[in-house]
Amino acid sequence: MKYFKTVLLGLCLGTALFSQAQVPTKPLAWEDVIGWKRITAQTISDNGKWVACQMEPWRGDASVTLYNDLGAEKASFASAEGASFSASSNFMLVTLKPSVAVVDSLKLKKTKEDKMPMNKLMIYHLVSDKKEVIDSVRTFKLSESADWIAYQRGSKADSALYVRSLDGSKMDSLPAVTDFGFAKKSNVLYFVKSESDKNDKEALVSLHTFVPEKGKSLLFEGKGVLKKMAFDENGSKLAFLYCAHKDSTFKGYSLYVSEKMEKARLIADKNNNAFPAGCVLSENESLQFSRNSSRLFFGTSPEPKQKDTTVLAENRPNVHIWNWDEDTQYTQQDYDRAKDLKKTYTAVYNFASKQLFQLATADIPDLKLADEGNASWALLYSTKAYDTERMWTGDSRVDMYRVNLDSGVRDVIKSGVNATMQLSPKGSFAYWYNAPDSSWYTYDMAARKEYRLTTPENFTAWDEDNDVPDYPAAHGVAGWTTDDKQVLIYDRYDIWQFDPRATKEPVNLTVNGRKEMITYRLVKLDKEERDVSLNKRQILIGFNEKSKGYGYYRAQFSKAAVPSVLMAGNYMLKSPLKAKKSDAVLYTVETFQQYPDLHLSDLDFAKSVKLTNGVAQQEGFNWGTAELVHWISLDGRPLEGVVYKPADFDPAKKYPMIVNFYERNAETLYGYRMPEPHRSTIDYHYYTSNGYLVFNPDVRYKDGYPGESCYNSIMPGISALIAQGYVDEKAIGAQGHSWGGYQVAYLATRTNLFAAIESGAPVVNMFSAYGGIRWGTGLNRSFQYEHGQSRIGGTPWQKPLNYMENSPLFTMDKVQTPILIMHNDNDGHVPWYQGIEYFVALKRLQKPAWLLNYTGEVHWPMRMANRIDFQKRMFQFFDHYLRNQPMPDWMKEGVPAVERDFELGY
Repeated sequence: MKYFKTVLLGLCLGTALFSQAQVPTKPLAWEDVIGWKRITAQTISDNGKWVACQMEPWRGDASVTLYNDLGAEKASFASAEGASFSASSNFMLVTLKPSVAVVDSLKLKKTKEDKMPMNKLMIYHLVSDKKEVIDSVRTFKLSESADWIAYQRGSKADSALYVRSLDGSKMDSLPAVTDFGFAKKSNVLYFVKSESDKNDKEALVSLHTFVPEKGKSLLFEGKGVLKKMAFDENGSKLAFLYCAHKDSTFKGYSLYVSEKMEKARLIADKNNNAFPAGCVLSENESLQFSRNSSRLFFGTSPEPKQKDTTVLAENRPNVHIWNWDEDTQYTQQDYDRAKDLKKTYTAVYNFASKQLFQLATADIPDLKLADEGNASWALLYSTKAYDTERMWTGDSRVDMYRVNLDSGVRDVIKSGVNATMQLSPKGSFAYWYNAPDSSWYTYDMAARKEYRLTTPENFTAWDEDNDVPDYPAAHGVAGWTTDDKQVLIYDRYDIWQFDPRATKEPVNLTVNGRKEMITYRLVKLDKEERDVSLNKRQILIGFNEKSKGYGYYRAQFSKAAVPSVLMAGNYMLKSPLKAKKSDAVLYTVETFQQYPDLHLSDLDFAKSVKLTNGVAQQEGFNWGTAELVHWISLDGRPLEGVVYKPADFDPAKKYPMIVNFYERNAETLYGYRMPEPHRSTIDYHYYTSNGYLVFNPDVRYKDGYPGESCYNSIMPGISALIAQGYVDEKAIGAQGHSWGGYQVAYLATRTNLFAAIESGAPVVNMFSAYGGIRWGTGLNRSFQYEHGQSRIGGTPWQKPLNYMENSPLFTMDKVQTPILIMHNDNDGHVPWYQGIEYFVALKRLQKPAWLLNYTGEVHWPMRMANRIDFQKRMFQFFDHYLRNQPMPDWMKEGVPAVERDFELGY
């Protein structure tokens, strides 16, 4: 067990975790970070007896390791991924991939795609330890209800489908298959055959089902196209779209259904009177049965327009026309264009009455179902009347309707509500949090009656730490009890039980959360469970605001009671993964020093078996510690942060320090922070391993003064650390990205404390940024300043001084700190012209500045090669200014455009 110490910072105490498994010997190198293996997937067999874990370096081959429930490693597979267990828990399937080195070498040789090695599928019999490998597997699907698999091999020209039992005792081969899939809860397979005739442009297509040991059934046959096959859960019904002419699919689909593997019958075509005029059945929406199979949901759309092929493209103008009073900003329309061209509107077919109704329409386009389509009522909603104001509010008001799925009749519930309505599991109630009055409401769907469950006076439903100029958000809902009898609502700490008709007083089920400052949240262990049973024990995860530690707790909501502690301590926990048919659970425990290895236990968490050993990667490296620290801001507010130190920290020495922050971080005190070539931030372990301190302080904001708030929060925290005597005050750097990038850019105009600053994707001119576009969504940025993170709380013409005071560009002449900017030319969040304005101002003032533009990249580098490059250059930048290391060539001489394909400059 790790042990703890306390440290005094100013007049406040913090907690520190600091033991090391062995004497450190060396710092991390970038090659170590790039090769660091993290857990990227884990799965547990339904019976809880087997666990598969996938570990993967940042660059290189993933591997899969199999463990039994005693913690023994039973098998390991290199260059492998995607482990899954069969329904019986007797088999494991793993995809074996060509190694990255082999693939890279073949790419260098310009090997054609059809000559590249293909994946293999390994079937591992868990009881007999027998392994079978199937070569050249193109695609496969595993039955969820039986030990059967269907797969295709080789190139797309090889269309045979192989269907077999996992033990290999039974197999069938089906030729000319273009599509296939299993029903979710029965071992029924559909497959589509397509046979072409060179004398006929229409292929002969047929749809079949296949039941192992029972054989095939032909459901449909005809010339043309089959699309969107969909089973109900049990495989008793199969729906699909059919068009007799492949060139007419945009307007010519018909909807068919087969029941009990009988011949399919026509349900609807484009001429159905239930559809709005000019509408057709669309292949752009999936077919979906209600869970009880009584209804089939599908999509319609206006018949797609076809381009005029009689006009040459060069004779048609290319123009975008922006209109001041159109509902949606044109840039957002353009971004959504491909999606909107495929926009569909949901319709329903009721099997009992054989009636079909159009539910959603162009005016009221969005639908929410309850009870997975079983309930009689659903919600329809539209934001169209309020889309323009979303440009500056960030959120959209909504008109809400109820619609009866048995009759198609709809009526208004509420107009212009500033909320997102949801439906209870059985569909008896709609419910929502109304942001303007910070209250929860319900609406009885059958009785058409609204109830107010909370008021600000009797229930603190909202985020008490909200510090943006907007209505605070709610903490959310834990769920509904059986048959929609009660709704369980979160406050900051506890879980409360409310009567949805507000006839009873609410009950604090967890009793002590607020008193002990523990935030309790319900863990959903059964992914198919729709409600919360009052008579069944529940698992909660708890976060202790004081210690920053986590715990698992047991609760039973039949009465109010303090949850029982199962395990809790100074570490971080996340939601566990439970086996489907046993109480076995997988979970991780982590601290800054303790790798989040997988553990296997039961729901008591009394005895656990450690499975993986990722922590072994730390052996021989100088690691680090994390300490919680406290101070008072310049405007009198208590604040917290975390200081990270090298494992061999000596308080008698002075260390260089990087200040890295965004908004609040103290709650992640016990996060491991997996070593990574990050896309936007420093790697904490790399820096502490190489002799740096890292300080991540919390920031609390005041509306209209985000820059000043940052300064007031950060600077006394740094001063308090300097007062401890171990920080080299001439070797302090700052680093931030996006909102963090803005804040460090602002600090550079207010203080000369920092020896170097890296500012990633920053805003430096709030005037021009206010009118900018977030190209990753097409949204205008004004909402961010009026109501969001940028926290001005008004427009530039309402608050011009606030925009100026908070824009670093207008005081750039005060900057004395060398600046490294990273801003990419395809940034979809912050216009990259902000980075250009920053760099040009510094260059005009002849102040040391560099700009990294990873061409074609978005808000941060996504390509691993670019992420690694960014990390190397940023460390060289800080190492030069904070530790007097030689300036690399890319900083000293630059890398001219004509040299960039040949030289990296480091």
